Amino acid sequence: MLSTLPSSPSDLFASQLPTALAWRKSTLQERKERLIKLLNWINSHQEAIREALWLDFNKPAPEVDLNEIFPVTAEIKYCLKNLVTWMKPQSQPTPLPMFGTSASVVAEPKGRALLISPWNFPFNLAIGPLVAALAAGCTAILKPSEHAPHTAQLVQDLVSELFAPHEVAVCLGEKEVASELLSLPFDHIFFTGSPTIGKIVMRAAAQHLSSVTLELGGKSPVILDTSADLKDAAEKLIWGKFVNCGQTCIAPDYILVPEDKKEIFIGHACEVLTRYYDTNGKGIMQSQDYARLINARHFERIRELLEDALQKGAQVEAGGELDEASRYVAPTLISAIREDMLVFKEEIFGPILPIVTYSHLNDALALIQSQPKPLALYFFGKDEMQAKRVMTETSSGNVVINDCVLHFLHSELPFGGVNNSGIGKSHGKYGFLAFSNEKGVLKQRIGFNNVTLLRPPYGIRVKKLIATMMKWF
Repeated sequence: MLSTLPSSPSDLFASQLPTALAWRKSTLQERKERLIKLLNWINSHQEAIREALWLDFNKPAPEVDLNEIFPVTAEIKYCLKNLVTWMKPQSQPTPLPMFGTSASVVAEPKGRALLISPWNFPFNLAIGPLVAALAAGCTAILKPSEHAPHTAQLVQDLVSELFAPHEVAVCLGEKEVASELLSLPFDHIFFTGSPTIGKIVMRAAAQHLSSVTLELGGKSPVILDTSADLKDAAEKLIWGKFVNCGQTCIAPDYILVPEDKKEIFIGHACEVLTRYYDTNGKGIMQSQDYARLINARHFERIRELLEDALQKGAQVEAGGELDEASRYVAPTLISAIREDMLVFKEEIFGPILPIVTYSHLNDALALIQSQPKPLALYFFGKDEMQAKRVMTETSSGNVVINDCVLHFLHSELPFGGVNNSGIGKSHGKYGFLAFSNEKGVLKQRIGFNNVTLLRPPYGIRVKKLIATMMKWF
């Protein structure tokens, strides 16, 4: 369905209004058909998706399959299975003062949506929100990240083949394009990125009172309890941290480990690093299973984080090698962390994993409580009372016990942050609702009803009825 795009984002936005109005009446079958053709395109273009991600930052094909393609296809299949239930008006119970009425909640499409996606998972985080928007009956304009240009072009090819611009479109370009789009009165804005840019998006949305879903980030902490199986934890954390070269918003950002368990954990972590990424003994840099940083600017940022930590006394426990030409930073473990180090103050978003020791769980909790609320928190341990205490005394978008990052793939769980790490939820029904207005509908019977007795004139009888209602209901 190759079509000529309108000349500007504002023209494109205007062209989608008639479609958005028409799609308010879209049927279950029509929405399913849009999702099915999206699914079919992805299934028939998997090699092209893998190639685009490799060209952007040497992402291994198995990682593309696992965390770019699979989450999107699974989301589509889940929506196809459940959309009939989500679209159906949900009957509500009738409180006694409302006796004689009936009530329901109807999920109506919000209308025109803007989807701004990041570079770290440039296919998943562009198309995943589109799935939710289409399921909800919304039109959409996508703004992929210019820092992953090959994937951005692939996303544009996908959309232009499946949809007319007045239905779904892609705007390529740099921050000027994003700024122009944000100046328009979209009905909903879905942004994935950093808290810094999230504030800009929210400020722009406020000018039109547009609703927002902000999937941000932050420093997702790990607590290793004294009861943790350290070998099991190392295997899970090393993968969760270094998949995608650490460029994951829910990657473990730092590990809190009991002082007397530090060396044991580091030993397990180093063994796992070798087993995952250096099986032939030629060095991790030669591994085909380890990605690269997205561009030179982010390579320099990671180098500065590491140099700052080392200058302030941090110790390299594993890794530390860098190659600017290939944007390679080895999976790196560092210890002897201080709170004035940049790796402790900033979201790392790269392959550096600080290990922080603690004496008592109180100390670990106090440290987490002193920081902005994270997108995820990970607890490893067999002690259920300690796990419950961690969940009760901390606040985060999600919690995972005895694993990490897998919650992103769970269709029944809401995904999203809290405060600094995000606003709103996505995935499954929660994504559908993000792009829907949950409209309450009340139906009253014609003629005499309960409220008839409460209308003026407010004589003694009416006043007594109101007093009785206030006392008992």
